[in-house]
Amino acid sequence: MTIAILGGGISGLTLAWQLQKAGVAYDLFEAKTTPGGCLRSVSHPDGYLVETGPNSLQLSDELLELITELGLTEDIQEAAAVSKNRYVLRNGRYQQLPGTPPALLTNSFFSWKAKFNILRELRRPAAPLNPTETVDAFFRRRFGSELVDYAVNPFISGIYAGDPAQLLIHKTFSKVAALEQQYGSVLRGLAKTGGGAGRRRIISLQGGIQRLTDTLAARLTHRHVGRRVLALHRTAKGGYQVQTSAGSNGGFSYDAVVLALPTFAAAPLLAPLFPEAAAALAAVHYPPMAAVYTAYRRADVGHPLDGFGALHPKVEQPYAAGSIWTSSIFPNRVPDGQVLFTTFVGGVQYEANARQPETAQKAAVHQELSRLYDIKAAQPLWQYRYLWDKAIPQYDQHIVAAHATTDALQAEGIWSAANWRGGVGVPDCIRHARHVAEQLIRGPELEL
Repeated sequence: MTIAILGGGISGLTLAWQLQKAGVAYDLFEAKTTPGGCLRSVSHPDGYLVETGPNSLQLSDELLELITELGLTEDIQEAAAVSKNRYVLRNGRYQQLPGTPPALLTNSFFSWKAKFNILRELRRPAAPLNPTETVDAFFRRRFGSELVDYAVNPFISGIYAGDPAQLLIHKTFSKVAALEQQYGSVLRGLAKTGGGAGRRRIISLQGGIQRLTDTLAARLTHRHVGRRVLALHRTAKGGYQVQTSAGSNGGFSYDAVVLALPTFAAAPLLAPLFPEAAAALAAVHYPPMAAVYTAYRRADVGHPLDGFGALHPKVEQPYAAGSIWTSSIFPNRVPDGQVLFTTFVGGVQYEANARQPETAQKAAVHQELSRLYDIKAAQPLWQYRYLWDKAIPQYDQHIVAAHATTDALQAEGIWSAANWRGGVGVPDCIRHARHVAEQLIRGPELEL
């Protein structure tokens, strides 16, 4: 079997690595010369290191195994101890969000009414499984409005760039939905399964997260860069030929093709052969997102910055979705005596702000940071913006058809491995790519 992998992000690279270790022939085609997709670390000559994609990684077992295989364990940077603290904007000031279910009841963040609603979740009966239920509807039904407004909403906006009123619970938090069905209560299920105990280690790498994909790409023997895939052609024997910007690859035929591409890039390739699947993929929404990096002298910032960062609930009517306190989490990100904020502008709930001109965005971010963090400086020491026109795929009603139609394509030798399939996080992408590789290596009898 010979496999064509289209796309050189973390999913495509991981899949190729698994196939290569198993001795399965493959060719990986990527349009750009720099690997990694959205994993990008930018080092500026004036002493700033920024991540334009994920700013940190949750260290799953699969990710740790990959880092070990690549010889990068000595380059792991652990997040500072203060990163366990997460803040949320409430009534115009930042308050620490409770980190565990028991802390929800003892912390002063939520009102007594909200705490009572949280306790009542233990006695609320489970509702019948509803495949169209949104994250907002699920948590509002189980826990009440205050928890949704001040915990669920900012989390969804900050992590998924989404709107909880649109994202589907069984696609975004399938394990949480399953707890209700199995135990009759989410809290009871968490207690029985230990699901609420602790967080995974948060890490980065020396020199930035892009070290992971750079190192992985360098290990691959059949990676072809600067070759944008223009078309797929079916062969008489049921295989596929891949036409790229460098030609048709000599008429070589592949037994299977893996789409490790965003849906908007995969859809045009499928359209001539599988128009219904192409239409489903084209409907998946990727909202715009700008990351604005802002540095100040530490002495000019009144807030202690003793945490990972702060998220903004929509009900507070903020400009940005929130900020990561980059210089508080990892070392060597800014010159000595400075602090660095990574502020996210955009996502589904703030799309209009994401589309503003760069100068307006920078000014608005500085103004909001100054107000919320007691910043005395009239201007930042340094600012930089990176814009993703299409950021994170939304697991809303449109993703259901995209998943269903691409599942059906497996019978045609077309597979999918990307963040719109197995989860948007880097550990999710690695896990899903490994599962796809296992199926291709061992045969279709394995279930994803």
